[in-house]
Amino acid sequence: MCSHYKPVTQTNQLRQAFGLGQVEHLGKPDMWPGYEGLFIRPHPHAEVGDEAVPACEAFIGHWGLIPHWSKDGKVKGTFNARSETIAEKPTFRDAWKKGHRCIIPAMSVFEPDWRTGKALAAEVSQADGEPMGIAGIWSAWRSPTGWVESYTMLTVNADDHALFKLLHKPQDEKRMVVILNPDSYEIWLKGTQSDIKPLIRQCPAEALKLQSQIAKQLP
Repeated sequence: MCSHYKPVTQTNQLRQAFGLGQVEHLGKPDMWPGYEGLFIRPHPHAEVGDEAVPACEAFIGHWGLIPHWSKDGKVKGTFNARSETIAEKPTFRDAWKKGHRCIIPAMSVFEPDWRTGKALAAEVSQADGEPMGIAGIWSAWRSPTGWVESYTMLTVNADDHALFKLLHKPQDEKRMVVILNPDSYEIWLKGTQSDIKPLIRQCPAEALKLQSQIAKQLP
């Protein structure tokens, strides 16, 4: 699972990579669960045919999905959602059923590298240095003071992934976030369940780059 990522902090990169209009707020420059970060969802007025209205909008939300039925907004462990059970788990299934899909822009994600016997930080980014679009879902919870938006990242099994199988404790299941191809962003946001099914898969290892502190520990 991913509990730490580096978001895209350059507005020109956000506009070019994700087709956004004006971006006013970027969220935290270093993201951990519970922080406020930027996610992308379809613009609510994109279908009116006005060229001035962008197809997508950037929104700031709580990283860690808060289901609409939450009584107090206090949730734990909802920053990742297992793709295999997302349609069944009470926390995620309503947002999934409603098609509240989003994209989380990131420059890299961090995972623990245990190959030396202790956890060392490992950073995974796109091999070409471009921003990655991580598949997610979002929800809105009505707090006593107003609406709170939140989001989570989808993950898939990575036990056989050439890169991610090196990370996490040896006995733990390997997981990785779902990294979308840029040409599939619109499908992910607006497609049917059948359309998006092929998108929920591992990102090829050759498209990724791993930078780990383990290199400093080896002779």
